[in-house]
Amino acid sequence: MARDAGPAAPARPLRRDAELNRRRILAAAREVFGRRGLEATLDDIAHHAGLGVGTVYRRFPSKEHLVEAMFAERMEEIGTLAEQALKADDAWQAFVDFTWKSIELHSGDRGLREIMLSNKFGHDHVAESKARLVPLITQLVERAQAAGGLRADFAPTDTPLLHMMIGSVIEFTSAVEPDLWRRCLAMLLDGLRAQPGKPSKLPRPPLGVDEIDEAMSCWRP
Repeated sequence: MARDAGPAAPARPLRRDAELNRRRILAAAREVFGRRGLEATLDDIAHHAGLGVGTVYRRFPSKEHLVEAMFAERMEEIGTLAEQALKADDAWQAFVDFTWKSIELHSGDRGLREIMLSNKFGHDHVAESKARLVPLITQLVERAQAAGGLRADFAPTDTPLLHMMIGSVIEFTSAVEPDLWRRCLAMLLDGLRAQPGKPSKLPRPPLGVDEIDEAMSCWRP
């Protein structure tokens, strides 16, 4: 009869140099994915970290593993924002505040914007975080509608499309006026009110004709 092997031994902690390399890889990934999006490769990350690509592959066997390590925590952060918003008494303002704060996270992180709108990358942790967001956002929408603040024909599935619209503004104007998205989001949220009210004060001025031309010359679709 085979002898009981007993409980599995706990995983050994990484050696100090291995842990330092892991941190360098994650720091490089934050910068490269944030700037270039998820099209960046593990070779790109290795080059930015000043490490051999073999070192990166030893820590992260595929780009999906690195994406999950990078973005699962950010997805959890968005879920926490939604949970905090659900505790607010003013349901419409809670919806507005969550929208502002979540898009603010996206504004400087192209990789996060892409992973929020795609199922191509991310293993279990990212998928679980996305699944956790669905009922939270549904509650935010339904509470704001029940309170009479949000128009009744807005659907929870319109939320990622709202983020996509603002993400497009961020991409288009980033080289000219990286905060212009705030102006556009303020106008969009005014348009989502169930009842028209006094227009919000727009937080940024409009682009001039020359700035629009510059944005067009810089944009790479």
